[in-house]
Amino acid sequence: MKPSGESPGYNVRLQPECCKFDSKIQAYVKTKGTRSQSINVITLGCSKNWVDSENMITQLQANAYEVSHEREDSSSEIVIINTCGFIDRAKEESIQTILEYAQMKQQGALDKLYVTGCLSQRYKDQLEQEIPEVDAYFGTMELPALLTHLKADYRHDLIGERILTTPAHYAYLKISEGCNRTCSFCAIPLMRGKHISQPIERLVKEARHLAAQGVKELILIAQELTYYGLDIYKERALPRLLDALAEVPGIEWIRLHYAYPNKFPLEIIDAIKRHPNVCNYLDMPLQHISDPVLLNMHRQITRQETIDLVNRIRDIHPELHLRTTMLVGFPGESDSDFEALCDFIEVTRFDRLGVFQYSHEEGTTAYQMEDDVSAETKEQRMSQLMQIQQQISAELNEQKIGQNFKVLIDRKEGDYFIGRTEADSPEVDNEVLIHAAEQYARIGDFAQVTIDDANEYDLFGSIVKDRK
Repeated sequence: MKPSGESPGYNVRLQPECCKFDSKIQAYVKTKGTRSQSINVITLGCSKNWVDSENMITQLQANAYEVSHEREDSSSEIVIINTCGFIDRAKEESIQTILEYAQMKQQGALDKLYVTGCLSQRYKDQLEQEIPEVDAYFGTMELPALLTHLKADYRHDLIGERILTTPAHYAYLKISEGCNRTCSFCAIPLMRGKHISQPIERLVKEARHLAAQGVKELILIAQELTYYGLDIYKERALPRLLDALAEVPGIEWIRLHYAYPNKFPLEIIDAIKRHPNVCNYLDMPLQHISDPVLLNMHRQITRQETIDLVNRIRDIHPELHLRTTMLVGFPGESDSDFEALCDFIEVTRFDRLGVFQYSHEEGTTAYQMEDDVSAETKEQRMSQLMQIQQQISAELNEQKIGQNFKVLIDRKEGDYFIGRTEADSPEVDNEVLIHAAEQYARIGDFAQVTIDDANEYDLFGSIVKDRK
C-alpha cells in the first residue's frame, strides 16, 4: 500500500477509465453526429489537473468526439497531454511524456498532439522551440481556445457538469483557482494566476450533479481553501460553503484539502464539528517550523504561532485528524533548523504527514537564493522525517485495533477489498484491507469494519455491518 508520506502535489497518474455520456451530453451529440477522430487525454499532476481534464473530456464529448482517458493502446488519432510544472520531478515526467507521444506522432501512430496545463503555461515559448512536433500548446485557462482549435463549441450550459475519471463514488470539487499567497518557493501563482473563488450556488449545483451520478464523497480542493470567498464575498466564506454543501442529498463525506495556517479562521473547525457528513479531517501544509526558514519561505507565521494554532485546533476538536506537508532542503536550512523540524514532528504527532524536497524553481523569490543544500542531504532529511512519521503512524494505527470504523470501499486489489476511514484521503493516506476470500464488500459502498490488525500504513479489518 502507499505510505502516508507520499505527497499529493505531483506525479499521480489516473487509472484508465471509460468516460460515459450523461443525458444532456448524449442529447447534444445526437444533434451533431459522430466525428471520425478519437481523442486520448493524458493527465499528469495533482487533483486540480484531474478536474481540468474531466471538464475537458465533458466538453469534447458534448461535441461528439470519442474521448478516452489514459487509454493504454495507441489507437487514438489525437492525444492531449495535461501537464504538471510544479517541481523538477513533475516537470521531468511531463517532458518525458510529451517526447514519447511526439515520437509516436513522427512514427505515424497518431495524427495530432496537443499539450495543455501548468508546464505549457509556464514554458510555452521554450517548449515550442524544443519540441516542435507538438501541434499546439495551451495554458491552464485556455480550454476554450483548445476547443476552438479542434472546431468544437464551448458549452457554457455544461459548466458545473463533468464526466468523472475517478472511481464513481468520490470526486474532487475545485472551489477556487489560483493563489494570492507569496510563498517564496512556490511557482503555482506563475501557472495558475490570482485567486478566483467559485460562487457557492455554482458549487452546490455541481455537487448535486455529482451526487446524482452516485458520488458519495466530495474532496474540496484549492490552492488555498481558507482564502475562499474573500474576492467575491469580501469575507472568508468556507464555513458558509460547508453549510450549503452539507445539505446536498447523497453526499456522505466532505473532505478538506489544503488550508493555509496564517490567519487560519477557526470558524472552519466549528463548521466541521456541526456537520456529521464533513469529515473530521484537515490537510494543512505547514512546510516548516524553524523561524529563520519560515521567514525566508515568506510563510507569514512563526514557530510559536504554528504551535499555538495546532494546539488550539485540537482543543476545539480533539477528534480532528490533521494532515500536513513539510518541505526539506530549503536554501539556508541548517542542521539545527532540521533538528527543530524533527523535534516538532515527534512532539506534535500528526495523523498524516507528507514530505517534499525543495526544488529550485525559476521565477520564484527563493530562486534568487543559493540552492545550498545538496541533493544527498535533501534525500537524507526526507527519509529521516518519514522514519519518524512511520513510527508515529504505527503507534496510532495500533491504537485502532478492536475499534469499529465507517469505511468507504474504493477497490479490489489482489486478495483484498481496499477502503478508507474518514481519516484518510485517496492515493496519499492509510488504507483498510478486508480479506476478499473471507468477506464480500461492494465497491463504492460504506461498511462498518472492526480493525483486527495494523502496521505502519495499513489497517486490516472485518466487516461487521454492511451499509446498503
